[in-house]
Amino acid sequence: MESTRKLWLGLAALLIASFAVLLWAGGEIFRAAPPVPERVVDTTGATVYTRHDIERGRQVWQSMGGMQLGSIWGHGGYVAPDWSADWLHREATALLDQWARAEGSVSYAKLTAERQAALRGRLQAQFRANTYDATTGVITLTRERVIALSNVAAHYESLFGNDPATARLREAYAMKEGTVPDAANRRSLTAFFWWTAWAAGTERPADANSTGEAGVATKQVTYTNNWPSEPLLGNTPPPSMWVWSAFSVLFLIAGIGLLGWHHARTHGRGEAAHAIPSSDPMAALRVTPSMRATAKYFWVVLALFLVQILLGAMTAHYQVEGQQAYGFAISDILPYSITRTWHTQLAVLWIAVAWLGTGLYIAPALSGHEPKFQRFGVNALWACLLIIVVGAFAGQWLAVMQKLGLDLNFWWGHQGWEYADMGRFWQWFLFIGLLLWLTLVGRALWPVLRGPRTDTKAIVGLLFLSTVCIGLFFGAALMWGEHTHISEVEYWRWWLVHLWVEGFFEVFATAVMALIFTRLGLVEAKSATTAVLFATIIFMSGGVLGTLHHLYFVGTPTTVVALGASFSALEVVPLAYIGFEAYHTYKLGHAVPWMARYRWPILFFVAVSFWNLVGAGLFGFLINPPLSLYFMQGLNLTPLHGHTALFGVYGMLGIALILFCMRGLRGQMVWDTRALKVAFWCFNIGLVLMALLTLLPIGTMQLLAAIEHGYAYARSAEFMQRPIVDMLVWMRVPGDTIFSIGALALAWFVFRLWVAPKRLPVPDGATDAER
Repeated sequence: MESTRKLWLGLAALLIASFAVLLWAGGEIFRAAPPVPERVVDTTGATVYTRHDIERGRQVWQSMGGMQLGSIWGHGGYVAPDWSADWLHREATALLDQWARAEGSVSYAKLTAERQAALRGRLQAQFRANTYDATTGVITLTRERVIALSNVAAHYESLFGNDPATARLREAYAMKEGTVPDAANRRSLTAFFWWTAWAAGTERPADANSTGEAGVATKQVTYTNNWPSEPLLGNTPPPSMWVWSAFSVLFLIAGIGLLGWHHARTHGRGEAAHAIPSSDPMAALRVTPSMRATAKYFWVVLALFLVQILLGAMTAHYQVEGQQAYGFAISDILPYSITRTWHTQLAVLWIAVAWLGTGLYIAPALSGHEPKFQRFGVNALWACLLIIVVGAFAGQWLAVMQKLGLDLNFWWGHQGWEYADMGRFWQWFLFIGLLLWLTLVGRALWPVLRGPRTDTKAIVGLLFLSTVCIGLFFGAALMWGEHTHISEVEYWRWWLVHLWVEGFFEVFATAVMALIFTRLGLVEAKSATTAVLFATIIFMSGGVLGTLHHLYFVGTPTTVVALGASFSALEVVPLAYIGFEAYHTYKLGHAVPWMARYRWPILFFVAVSFWNLVGAGLFGFLINPPLSLYFMQGLNLTPLHGHTALFGVYGMLGIALILFCMRGLRGQMVWDTRALKVAFWCFNIGLVLMALLTLLPIGTMQLLAAIEHGYAYARSAEFMQRPIVDMLVWMRVPGDTIFSIGALALAWFVFRLWVAPKRLPVPDGATDAER
């Protein structure tokens, strides 16, 4: 137990230090965030925009779907442009054309290369100069820049309305007609977009740390670390991006080397042969009423999964028919921003519900204790989850259709933050529901936690602690208000998306898998405890501070970029050895004949290992270094990582856990696993085709365009509406179709287990009718 105690102390020290640094980094981000001015004026003192205009514009942006329709600072959807980059490029072009006309030329493009270079220098000096007065809260612009700004604002007011002049562009961006029907709201929206572009093109003030080695002044960067790439403004990756990207590779290689040395030093050392039971230890598991009540969670999981796939197909189709589906004007009913909202939220929801149901099932199974009113609590939580999904989705639809009003939107409608879109009321409701889940799981595990020390008590303790963190850390979604600065919102939002989903759910799943294998007698409890604690330490060593790699371009100082680059590289380290885990898991599946009962859950676990390496590891590290993300953020290489990691890892794991639970719930029935075989291979083949035929080639083309011509061009309708891009989008159809067949096969398998089951002729698990 001494080694286990050391691991617990090491994990505690790691978490305390990591979260201390993460909180410090948050303070630095808040300090360096771009200011929101009280007024924006021209040189005569005439007001262009006010703080109220900017904040009201943000409310409008959130109500219409926010990050689900285009993106801000690179975070959000991929069909419409990044509004910050698009505005910045349009305003710069408008000002250059204005100057060119003053010199007698038709446009900037018609000037000689020498005159173009001169005007670019003039443009960069004017745009990058920071005219914000901190004492008065006023930004002062030249009159000619205000004229250029007004021209861009007029374009946006036309685009977000019903103007026929921008109808084709609305279709290319998958925007419904009259996205923002109120003219005053459209005017405010332009103020918000201008401010995000201003922060991306304006240098942050010099500070005491602006002098480099030998007294040489360092080059100043914009509030967003020179993001986006914009050749006209001289927005190029700053030196820090190059340096810390190189160091991130070094940290990755060093981490893999150290882990390899540890594996070679400890693998198989002093381990006695472990006797595997001759029959399934879980075959005689007593299923309690609350455990039986979890079945409805898994039915909901399947329903949400199928709806998510349908919405995903609709969302992808919008990229080729921006407002229609095979001639039907679907955007009038379900516009792109709402289908994408529901698609991304359902991805998290169905996976989370699968894991919540697993927790409620596994806790009484481990302790053998059924607390009083446990079944009632399980049923009540299930009803609450349904109410949350229906209520939150209804509010989002009303918001996007502009039927809710800005004053009610934050609490009941659409917050506009990707993966954190639901209104604040529904977030509070879900938080309370998670606390109820924590209570239900905790009270069922309590006899084990307070009982005598056993070999598995440490794993149960880790399971309980991860349950506590899942319940409490959703509270990060409640840390911002309606008018909190975007940089602060993004900081807390990634606590939710990265730490809650990718962090503590990972620990929860690791503990559950270890307990399952231990309970089956396949793994010796002591070695499983050591392995789980060590894996948790390795994962969390990069996982906590790895959160910062999402925050490079939201007003982040260089020190935070350095931390994010260093520790996000370490996130990949344990994934480099995921093949050992996959092979070990596969061997367990063939250890004894009765393990045939668990063949398909085991294979889904193996698939988790594969996609952990490919989706989270290879595709994750592809975009994570600062220099890579500078060009790739918001391109199709981002959803390449997102799809293969989110479903490939967490989705596959959710399905595996469901199947294990169903072995207890319906293990006495014949499992005709032909449908599971179809589901398994269709999921994996479909995901491969989706990645390789569409997301990877489009993302690579966009990357080349961003490096050569700037980020705005890579996201523009001019680039994204080319025939080759349309063809690659249509190439998603085979992969999506195969994947959908897999989902239907899984649903059919579960449906048959409950609706038309066949009992085993002999209750002994060894004669289970697997085929």
